Amino acid sequence: QVRLVESGGGSVQAGGALTLSCEVSGKLYSYMSSYCMGWFRQAPGKEREGVSVIWSGDRRPVSAAAVGGRFTTSLDNAKDKITLYLRMNSLKPEDTAMYFCVADPKTDCRAGSDTWTWWSDRGQGTLVTVSS
Repeated sequence: QVRLVESGGGSVQAGGALTLSCEVSGKLYSYMSSYCMGWFRQAPGKEREGVSVIWSGDRRPVSAAAVGGRFTTSLDNAKDKITLYLRMNSLKPEDTAMYFCVADPKTDCRAGSDTWTWWSDRGQGTLVTVSS
């Protein structure tokens, strides 16, 4: 069993910044080599959407167009601990959403990763509220 726990959400004014973290714990044997991680978000009354995806191999994130240039995803897997980060700058009211961390031990993070059900492990979410 793998557990993902997000933290760092909160309320901020437009133009501000926040950093979300996601700690992975539990039986990580399937995550010892290559795996995918990412962020999704769901705004009130809207569909859940993918924010970013990152592969443990090259750690080069791919971000959605709506957040590209403002959000940065990074992965730290040193010392047998896996932590995913989402640094969010220049926040806008439309960034208000519940943000979810996702993970999967697949080696190819491309096809299908924009779909919520593609991911085998998902967190409970952390709320980000941006006021104008």
